[in-house]
Amino acid sequence: MKLKLTTLALGAVMAAGPVMADLVFPSLSYRTGPYAAGGIPFADGYADYFTLLNERDGGIGGVMTKLIECETGYNTEKGVECYESTKGEGALVYQPLSTGITYQLIPKVTADNIPLHTMGYGRTSAANGEVFSNVFNYPANYWNGASGVVNYLLESNGGDLKGKKIALVYHNSAYGKEPIRTLEELSAKHGFELMALPVDHPGQEQKSQWLQIRRERPDFVTMWGWGVMNQVAIQEAANIRFPMENFIGVWWSGAEHDVMSAGDAADGYKALTFHNVGRDFPVFHHIQKYVVDTGKAAGAGDQIGTVLYNRGMYAAMLAAEAAKTAQGIHGTADINAAMMRDGMEALEINEAKMADLGMPNFGPSFNVSCENHGGPGLVGVTQWDASSKTWSLISDFKPTDGDVIGALVAEDSGAYAAENKITPNCN
Repeated sequence: MKLKLTTLALGAVMAAGPVMADLVFPSLSYRTGPYAAGGIPFADGYADYFTLLNERDGGIGGVMTKLIECETGYNTEKGVECYESTKGEGALVYQPLSTGITYQLIPKVTADNIPLHTMGYGRTSAANGEVFSNVFNYPANYWNGASGVVNYLLESNGGDLKGKKIALVYHNSAYGKEPIRTLEELSAKHGFELMALPVDHPGQEQKSQWLQIRRERPDFVTMWGWGVMNQVAIQEAANIRFPMENFIGVWWSGAEHDVMSAGDAADGYKALTFHNVGRDFPVFHHIQKYVVDTGKAAGAGDQIGTVLYNRGMYAAMLAAEAAKTAQGIHGTADINAAMMRDGMEALEINEAKMADLGMPNFGPSFNVSCENHGGPGLVGVTQWDASSKTWSLISDFKPTDGDVIGALVAEDSGAYAAENKITPNCN
């Protein structure tokens, strides 16, 4: 009789539907320190999108999302501590927003079978999913960025850069050094001269670099900067009257706070992007209605439509769509990190899906696969209008040099596999 009652009670609970655990998305943020100006809007956009899903849709597949924010201060050691302290909370995917933290987490997430998404940063050769099973860097990476700069300059100069000189001003860190090898290969291929100028953390001292630029007169300058380094570089470029239309930053050097302090002198400055800019998308009206106006925004609600808020929101959207994909693959809404990895590897983003999400033409269409964790590597270019204080997309998302980048990815990932005794494979 006792067994029968227990069975009946269990049946009643199942009929009522199981209580699902939250879908946990850690946010390794940095709201403090020298890079907080970039970290804050990204973290706000990331958090607000998950709040939107909870408030408007009841979560993802009927399961509420839970954001766990851990402050790293853009410090690698603190980032690893955040990972270790949160991975046991049911974490589905990590987005460290730091190349230094990424390098430390790659072996850890692989051992723990938790996916890592380093969107537009991190270890570029992780695009090879046959070697880096748990690391994804779609829709574009730094080597795509380096090629994107060169392709844009080729397009703007009649397809010929022979005899031209391009200066790379870069953050003297793992992040800033990422494009150098690619630019060296592209220099040999297209006949331009490359001069590389490192800037030490945090980037406030750049007089010598810009004096060298004034002396050597490169035709173009590209920048791999972050934080205060960007503002200082743009001001220094203005001080030596370097033409802003010939100055192109990577996507981490193209936010509002990077250019505002230089005033009108920043007009015409350009930056790469792998997503669209501005707030003229229906999803932002939803965020305003369900998140900001209800007092549930992560910040003051005044960052909506800014470059890095948009990027954080875009990262959250890609994570949510991967979670939906994982739920479909495994036939359950209550997914774990291993299932999330499968969802990321089978992710498909197309324009119809983006439009349904209220984000038409917000980013490129792409499919992820085991062989390609990096997406299509399509790169766009934006330009700053100082009078209207807005960014505009002036060159749509276009292909980058797959031959050069593919060879570098194969070489670097192959070396990593040999060093770590990994047998490349796709299940």
